[in-house]
Amino acid sequence: MGRGKFKGKPTGQRRFSSAAEILAGTSAARPRSFKQKEAEYEEDIEEESEEESEEESEDESDVKKKGHEALIEVDNPNRAKPKTLKARDLDASKTTELSRREREELEKQRAHERYMKLQEQGKTEQARKDLDRLALIRQQREEAAKKREEEKAARDAKKVDARK
Repeated sequence: MGRGKFKGKPTGQRRFSSAAEILAGTSAARPRSFKQKEAEYEEDIEEESEEESEEESEDESDVKKKGHEALIEVDNPNRAKPKTLKARDLDASKTTELSRREREELEKQRAHERYMKLQEQGKTEQARKDLDRLALIRQQREEAAKKREEEKAARDAKKVDARK
């Protein structure tokens, strides 16, 4: 009988391994040669790790170059792999230089602190102007307070005269 437009794959039925077959190592999921392949794979990993440790001790010049790099020596600083530093290799006495922006930011902060210190002491032009303005305001307030007292005394005197 026809299957229609969509035909199934001719792979047949799936075969599942039983628990006994899995324990015996004869399951369909693991071929008989699996242990041999696994042993070869582990040996390859061990060899690679040994080679890597040897490569770390040797120079980087043994690296296989691709394309035209084998013919022409290319010195591209952007392409160089960053060298990782370990904590024990770091030099604690070596200080890192600040970038231009960081230096300018520090200078700006120090200048502002100096200015504020002079401002508190009253040695800057702005501080002098502020102090002069404050003195003028105090004088005006004192005059206003005297005037209010005189007016109040005058009102009290009027009240006293009106009662008499």
